[in-house]
Amino acid sequence: MNRISKGLLFASACASLGLVGTAAAAQQTGGAAVDEVVVTGSRIKRADITGVGPATVVTEEAIARTGVMNVETLLQRLPASAGNAGNQTNAYWTGNGWGTAQVNLRGLGINRTLVLLNGRRVVYGGTGANSAVDLNTIPTGMIARMDVLKDGASAIYGADAVAGVVNIITRTDFEGVQVTGKYGVTDEGDGNEYAVDVLWGLRGDRGGFTAGVSYQKMDPVNMADREPCGLGEVGGQLVCVGSAATIGGRAVLPNGQQINFNQTPGGNGNFFEPYSAAKHNFNSNPFLNAVSALERVSVGVFGDYDLTDNIELFGEFLFTHRETGQIATPGSLRNLTITANNSTNPTGQELLLIQRRLAEPGPREFFQETDTWRGVAGLRGDLGEKWSWEVAGNFGRTTGIDGSTNIANLERVRNTIAACVPGYTGTAPCADYLGYGDLTPQVLDYILFTMRDTGGNEQASVTADITGTLFDLPAGPLGVAAGVVYREEKGWRDPDALTVLGVANTNQQDPISGSVNTKEAYVELSAPLIADMPFAERIELNGAVRYSDYNLFGDNITYKLGLDWTVMEGLRLRATYGTGFRIPSVPELFGGVAEGNLTTTDPCSRYSTSGNATLIANCQASGVPAGYVQLGNTVLTTVGGNQNLQPEESENLTLGAVFQPEFVPGLSVTVDYFDIQIKDAIRNIPGSTKLAVCYASPNLSHPFCGPEHFTRSTRTGEVNFLSSQPTNAGKETMKGVDFGVRYAFDVAHLRADLDWNTTYLAKYEVIPFQGADPIIFDGYIGGGNGGYPHWRSNASLTVSDVNWNATWSVQWIGKAKDFNASPGDIGDETPNVFYHNVQFAYRLSEKANVAVGVDNVFDRDAPFIQSWTDANTDTMTYDLLGRKGYVRLQYTF
Repeated sequence: MNRISKGLLFASACASLGLVGTAAAAQQTGGAAVDEVVVTGSRIKRADITGVGPATVVTEEAIARTGVMNVETLLQRLPASAGNAGNQTNAYWTGNGWGTAQVNLRGLGINRTLVLLNGRRVVYGGTGANSAVDLNTIPTGMIARMDVLKDGASAIYGADAVAGVVNIITRTDFEGVQVTGKYGVTDEGDGNEYAVDVLWGLRGDRGGFTAGVSYQKMDPVNMADREPCGLGEVGGQLVCVGSAATIGGRAVLPNGQQINFNQTPGGNGNFFEPYSAAKHNFNSNPFLNAVSALERVSVGVFGDYDLTDNIELFGEFLFTHRETGQIATPGSLRNLTITANNSTNPTGQELLLIQRRLAEPGPREFFQETDTWRGVAGLRGDLGEKWSWEVAGNFGRTTGIDGSTNIANLERVRNTIAACVPGYTGTAPCADYLGYGDLTPQVLDYILFTMRDTGGNEQASVTADITGTLFDLPAGPLGVAAGVVYREEKGWRDPDALTVLGVANTNQQDPISGSVNTKEAYVELSAPLIADMPFAERIELNGAVRYSDYNLFGDNITYKLGLDWTVMEGLRLRATYGTGFRIPSVPELFGGVAEGNLTTTDPCSRYSTSGNATLIANCQASGVPAGYVQLGNTVLTTVGGNQNLQPEESENLTLGAVFQPEFVPGLSVTVDYFDIQIKDAIRNIPGSTKLAVCYASPNLSHPFCGPEHFTRSTRTGEVNFLSSQPTNAGKETMKGVDFGVRYAFDVAHLRADLDWNTTYLAKYEVIPFQGADPIIFDGYIGGGNGGYPHWRSNASLTVSDVNWNATWSVQWIGKAKDFNASPGDIGDETPNVFYHNVQFAYRLSEKANVAVGVDNVFDRDAPFIQSWTDANTDTMTYDLLGRKGYVRLQYTF
């Protein structure tokens, strides 16, 4: 989409937002009084919203009954969420950019959960070339509800809806002015959190709008204030282990002895002694965050206007500015040679400085700043009494900058070492890296710089949809929805120039830039088959098919079938089966390709004397000479993105029941079985693994033997190309059961509402590539993917009267084994963990109300897990902060 068309789209969006008109369509508000609505999981208008699949609805009231001030924490607490996701209470997450926040349904990956805003896609967040929506961009104060569809929905919504869909519905029917202020603080007196939400809405005879401004600020929490040091098991006891990158400098002498230099401020600069991990290792925790600093402001406007009696103009506008920051341990220098004649070398011998932490300038300070814009404009209306249509344009753009202070320029570091050797003629200052406190301000100014990276994401789409009834069947009308989509998605990232050159003491990065274009068409049907029969009060068949044509991958067809069977009043059975897919992200496709040396052994080196018949035959078939011997211990390896990647494919099966007995009014019980299979999963397989697997397969039959993975010289037999780029190689299987209970009842003159949701994860198995042994994650925590306990549950009980309500909620996280621990190790298995939260809300007047609450009432500590070396626990799964109190005041004008 060119700049002119983008400008027209934004202009039309802003124009429509300023108009005053009638109530918004029900699919946008979730609260308008209409007979039929469009619900998450279907594009067909229907009066019954319970038959489209297993879903959890988080209402505005449920959000208000928590102390949570951000969307991601609400979603990640759901039992259906698991694994790693980004949030502000975890300062380590970098998979989608520092400071971002995501949701990870089923724990299958943040890029396999589709996030929608009012039923439409949202541009990816982060600071460039990202692969998931940053939930920081969506203000909590404007949310009417969140629909969480726990089923694949690619046939309905397109790519990425593999694990499920989160559809965030904003408030668009509000009238008046409402101001809400929130404040929270931990029991330790830190982690202050502030939020102010202002909502303003006007409605007229022909239209209206709702506008909101949201401000949130979170103060950081230092890791050492929760965990004084990273722990490890030594001799059956937990001790502080620290990092071997010491502040004095750890070096190795020609005889192999490791020594460490002075670590006492103002101490003897020539002092050194044998290295001792217990004595010299660096405690990182005082230089880390347990919670990141966050400040953000969001502005949203949602409006509609009746152009005629049956044509409505609508628009949405959202802008979010986010600033986040983290501290990190001082950077370190590695593998620097200090010659014997260097004036700073007190040993009189040439030494290799293995690691030296640059502690003099203090911690590195990471920072991120992003701007996200999103505009939607469209028309919708009715065609007679049975049909409605909608045409809309959706454009979003995120731009950002991120970086860090106190990054070392390695070329200048080497200059400062050379400056200490007799005969140096350059201008660099001499630097003494052998001992803490010996680096002068002049040296630090010379070698350190502030790294700055820039990037962004862009998404533009045009959609046209129609829904209605084709004709009446004996059991009811045949519902249909159809539509077409055109979508462009772009991502780019431009790292700091010194990072690109590889001269900074951080990971080398290459620029990333790429785009994907999609054309799609879909049809959805809802056919009532039987009605008003014994044991078949209603049976309805639902189906959808979607055709997608990608400029990079060709075409793809996904489909979904569903059966909804109302056996009798109060008993309903449902089943769905569908296929899905996820397209590779921009970094996976277009990440900068670079070459490096991988330390590995070529399986064909000296193969003729190995005695392995399969290996001998395979090496001979590859044209490797009989006397071939690998030169050295490294192989030139290619890393980065892979433009040959194809979409992942998935199959989803759900079987469920809904029980609402007439003899217990207000009770609803749901049970849903889920089975998710993912094939061609995108994984990074080391080049060394590809070589080993290929040459162990009969007749070079494994897919890793293909030329896209490695090639050999036809003259020497050496490996001259070896790919460690991502590839479609994996298979994943997940099975489990969701349970839900809702019960509303009266106790004397009081109203009581019980809500209980539980997920049992029966199986999560990953086969990283063909022929590999399966990796079992269910019942484990760690292993690089996060936590997957078998059981997770949330329950809440709210008791209310006319002017007050009180809520007690419990979150249960079942026990799990540490993926990386051995039986008998300390912390090899986490216990069952329960978090209790309480809130009391009181209506002061018709216009004012107040709520006070405490999260983690009993100050439950997070369990110790050896796989996490700084926080000593999984901060994605457990609460590291401890007890926290909050107050909320709200006034409506």
